[in-house]
Amino acid sequence: MAMFNLAKREIDLKIVYCGPGLCGKTTNLQHIHKMLGPQQCGELVSLATKDDRTLFFDFLLIERYISGFKTHFHLYTVPGQVQYALTRRAVLMGADGVVFVVDSQNSRLQENIASLKDLGEHLRFYKKDLNTFPFVLQYNKRDLPNIIPVDVLNATFNRLNKIPAFESSAITGMGVAATLNEICKIVQKNLENDRLKKK
Repeated sequence: MAMFNLAKREIDLKIVYCGPGLCGKTTNLQHIHKMLGPQQCGELVSLATKDDRTLFFDFLLIERYISGFKTHFHLYTVPGQVQYALTRRAVLMGADGVVFVVDSQNSRLQENIASLKDLGEHLRFYKKDLNTFPFVLQYNKRDLPNIIPVDVLNATFNRLNKIPAFESSAITGMGVAATLNEICKIVQKNLENDRLKKK
Protein backbone atom coordinates (compact mmCIF):
# COMPACT_ATOMS: atom_id res chain seq x y z
CA MET A 1 0.00 0.00 0.00
CA ALA A 2 1.40 3.37 -1.03
CA MET A 3 2.54 5.51 1.89
CA PHE A 4 2.33 9.30 1.50
CA ASN A 5 4.29 11.92 3.41
CA LEU A 6 2.69 15.18 2.25
CA ALA A 7 4.96 17.36 4.39
CA LYS A 8 8.07 15.97 2.68
CA ARG A 9 6.26 15.35 -0.64
CA GLU A 10 7.36 11.71 -0.66
CA ILE A 11 5.67 8.46 -1.65
CA ASP A 12 6.80 4.96 -0.70
CA LEU A 13 5.81 2.10 -3.01
CA LYS A 14 6.54 -1.62 -2.64
CA ILE A 15 7.24 -4.00 -5.53
CA VAL A 16 7.78 -7.70 -4.83
CA TYR A 17 9.57 -10.16 -7.12
CA CYS A 18 7.98 -13.62 -6.78
CA GLY A 19 8.58 -17.01 -8.39
CA PRO A 20 9.91 -20.48 -7.63
CA GLY A 21 13.24 -21.06 -5.92
CA LEU A 22 16.33 -20.23 -7.99
CA CYS A 23 14.32 -18.63 -10.81
CA GLY A 24 16.40 -15.42 -10.77
CA LYS A 25 14.60 -13.05 -8.39
CA THR A 26 17.72 -12.10 -6.44
CA THR A 27 19.78 -11.90 -9.63
CA ASN A 28 17.28 -9.35 -10.97
CA LEU A 29 17.81 -7.11 -7.96
CA GLN A 30 21.57 -7.56 -8.08
CA HIS A 31 21.61 -6.45 -11.72
CA ILE A 32 19.33 -3.46 -11.02
CA HIS A 33 21.57 -2.42 -8.15
CA LYS A 34 24.67 -2.61 -10.34
CA MET A 35 22.95 -0.85 -13.24
CA LEU A 36 21.63 2.12 -11.24
CA GLY A 37 24.59 2.80 -8.99
CA PRO A 38 24.66 4.54 -5.58
CA GLN A 39 23.12 7.83 -6.79
CA GLN A 40 19.84 6.15 -7.70
CA CYS A 41 19.48 3.30 -5.26
CA GLY A 42 20.27 2.34 -1.71
CA GLU A 43 22.16 -0.60 -0.32
CA LEU A 44 21.15 -4.07 -1.45
CA VAL A 45 20.35 -6.13 1.64
CA SER A 46 20.23 -9.89 1.25
CA LEU A 47 19.40 -12.50 3.85
CA ALA A 48 20.43 -15.88 2.50
CA THR A 49 20.81 -19.45 3.64
CA LYS A 50 24.10 -21.32 3.49
CA ASP A 51 23.34 -22.51 -0.06
CA ASP A 52 22.78 -18.94 -1.28
CA ARG A 53 19.01 -19.08 -1.58
CA THR A 54 17.18 -16.03 -0.29
CA LEU A 55 15.70 -16.92 3.07
CA PHE A 56 13.60 -13.84 3.70
CA PHE A 57 13.98 -11.05 1.18
CA ASP A 58 16.26 -8.77 -0.70
CA PHE A 59 15.52 -5.08 -0.36
CA LEU A 60 16.56 -2.28 -2.70
CA LEU A 61 15.40 1.33 -2.64
CA ILE A 62 15.14 3.26 -5.91
CA GLU A 63 14.26 6.96 -6.00
CA ARG A 64 12.31 8.68 -8.78
CA TYR A 65 10.14 11.79 -9.01
CA ILE A 66 6.44 11.42 -9.87
CA SER A 67 4.17 14.48 -10.11
CA GLY A 68 6.52 16.49 -7.93
CA PHE A 69 6.74 13.78 -5.27
CA LYS A 70 10.01 12.05 -4.46
CA THR A 71 9.03 8.42 -4.97
CA HIS A 72 10.80 5.56 -3.26
CA PHE A 73 10.32 2.18 -4.94
CA HIS A 74 11.16 -0.50 -2.40
CA LEU A 75 12.02 -3.73 -4.24
CA TYR A 76 11.78 -7.04 -2.41
CA THR A 77 12.08 -10.70 -3.29
CA VAL A 78 10.39 -13.60 -1.57
CA PRO A 79 11.91 -17.01 -0.89
CA GLY A 80 10.69 -19.45 -3.52
CA GLN A 81 11.05 -22.66 -1.55
CA VAL A 82 7.76 -24.34 -0.61
CA GLN A 83 8.48 -24.37 3.13
CA TYR A 84 8.61 -20.55 3.33
CA ALA A 85 4.94 -19.92 2.47
CA LEU A 86 4.30 -17.78 5.56
CA THR A 87 7.39 -15.67 4.87
CA ARG A 88 6.13 -15.05 1.32
CA ARG A 89 2.79 -13.94 2.68
CA ALA A 90 4.46 -11.58 5.15
CA VAL A 91 6.68 -10.00 2.48
CA LEU A 92 3.67 -9.52 0.16
CA MET A 93 1.80 -7.52 2.81
CA GLY A 94 1.31 -3.97 1.54
CA ALA A 95 2.72 -4.71 -1.92
CA ASP A 96 1.76 -2.22 -4.66
CA GLY A 97 2.89 -4.45 -7.54
CA VAL A 98 4.37 -7.85 -8.33
CA VAL A 99 6.87 -9.18 -10.85
CA PHE A 100 6.43 -12.92 -11.31
CA VAL A 101 9.71 -14.44 -12.49
CA VAL A 102 9.18 -17.60 -14.51
CA ASP A 103 12.07 -20.07 -14.81
CA SER A 104 12.02 -20.89 -18.55
CA GLN A 105 13.72 -24.29 -18.21
CA ASN A 106 11.59 -27.23 -19.35
CA SER A 107 12.19 -29.05 -16.08
CA ARG A 108 10.71 -26.19 -14.01
CA LEU A 109 7.25 -25.80 -15.58
CA GLN A 110 5.29 -27.43 -12.77
CA GLU A 111 7.19 -25.47 -10.12
CA ASN A 112 6.33 -22.24 -11.94
CA ILE A 113 2.64 -23.19 -12.06
CA ALA A 114 2.59 -24.08 -8.36
CA SER A 115 4.39 -20.85 -7.47
CA LEU A 116 1.92 -18.68 -9.40
CA LYS A 117 -0.99 -20.46 -7.70
CA ASP A 118 0.69 -19.82 -4.34
CA LEU A 119 1.05 -16.12 -5.21
CA GLY A 120 -2.65 -15.86 -6.07
CA GLU A 121 -3.59 -17.45 -2.75
CA HIS A 122 -1.42 -15.05 -0.75
CA LEU A 123 -2.85 -12.03 -2.57
CA ARG A 124 -6.40 -13.27 -1.92
CA PHE A 125 -5.50 -13.40 1.78
CA TYR A 126 -4.99 -9.60 1.50
CA LYS A 127 -8.21 -9.25 -0.55
CA LYS A 128 -6.30 -8.65 -3.79
CA ASP A 129 -7.06 -10.27 -7.14
CA LEU A 130 -4.20 -11.23 -9.44
CA ASN A 131 -6.42 -10.38 -12.43
CA THR A 132 -6.62 -6.71 -11.42
CA PHE A 133 -3.50 -6.25 -9.29
CA PRO A 134 -0.45 -4.48 -10.86
CA PHE A 135 1.41 -7.48 -12.22
CA VAL A 136 4.15 -8.22 -14.78
CA LEU A 137 5.54 -11.53 -16.04
CA GLN A 138 9.23 -12.09 -16.68
CA TYR A 139 10.28 -15.19 -18.65
CA ASN A 140 13.77 -15.58 -17.28
CA LYS A 141 16.78 -17.73 -18.23
CA ARG A 142 16.20 -17.32 -21.98
CA ASP A 143 19.97 -17.68 -22.43
CA LEU A 144 19.91 -21.36 -21.43
CA PRO A 145 19.36 -24.46 -23.60
CA ASN A 146 16.24 -26.62 -23.21
CA ILE A 147 13.87 -23.77 -22.51
CA ILE A 148 10.10 -23.60 -22.93
CA PRO A 149 8.98 -21.69 -26.06
CA VAL A 150 7.43 -18.29 -25.36
CA ASP A 151 4.12 -19.26 -26.97
CA VAL A 152 3.83 -22.18 -24.52
CA LEU A 153 4.66 -19.89 -21.59
CA ASN A 154 2.01 -17.41 -22.75
CA ALA A 155 -0.55 -20.21 -23.15
CA THR A 156 0.22 -21.32 -19.59
CA PHE A 157 0.61 -18.01 -17.75
CA ASN A 158 -0.86 -15.33 -19.99
CA ARG A 159 -3.75 -16.91 -21.91
CA LEU A 160 -5.56 -13.64 -22.64
CA ASN A 161 -2.29 -11.82 -23.40
CA LYS A 162 -3.30 -9.01 -21.05
CA ILE A 163 -0.28 -9.20 -18.75
CA PRO A 164 2.92 -7.46 -19.87
CA ALA A 165 5.52 -10.20 -20.36
CA PHE A 166 9.27 -9.86 -20.96
CA GLU A 167 11.88 -12.35 -22.05
CA SER A 168 14.95 -12.00 -19.89
CA SER A 169 18.27 -13.28 -18.70
CA ALA A 170 18.79 -11.77 -15.27
CA ILE A 171 22.39 -12.95 -15.21
CA THR A 172 23.25 -10.95 -18.37
CA GLY A 173 20.73 -8.16 -17.74
CA MET A 174 18.60 -8.77 -20.82
CA GLY A 175 15.03 -7.69 -20.10
CA VAL A 176 15.70 -6.72 -16.47
CA ALA A 177 15.36 -2.94 -16.93
CA ALA A 178 12.34 -3.32 -19.22
CA THR A 179 10.57 -5.46 -16.62
CA LEU A 180 11.31 -2.97 -13.84
CA ASN A 181 10.25 0.05 -15.91
CA GLU A 182 6.95 -1.60 -16.82
CA ILE A 183 5.96 -2.57 -13.28
CA CYS A 184 6.90 0.93 -12.05
CA LYS A 185 4.70 2.48 -14.77
CA ILE A 186 1.77 0.20 -13.93
CA VAL A 187 2.07 0.88 -10.19
CA GLN A 188 2.26 4.62 -10.87
CA LYS A 189 -0.83 4.54 -13.11
CA ASN A 190 -2.73 2.47 -10.55
CA LEU A 191 -1.81 4.98 -7.84
CA GLU A 192 -2.98 7.92 -9.97
CA ASN A 193 -6.27 6.13 -10.78
CA ASP A 194 -6.89 5.46 -7.08
CA ARG A 195 -6.27 9.11 -6.25
CA LEU A 196 -8.72 10.23 -8.95
CA LYS A 197 -11.40 7.89 -7.57
CA LYS A 198 -11.03 9.43 -4.11
CA LYS A 199 -11.49 13.02 -5.38
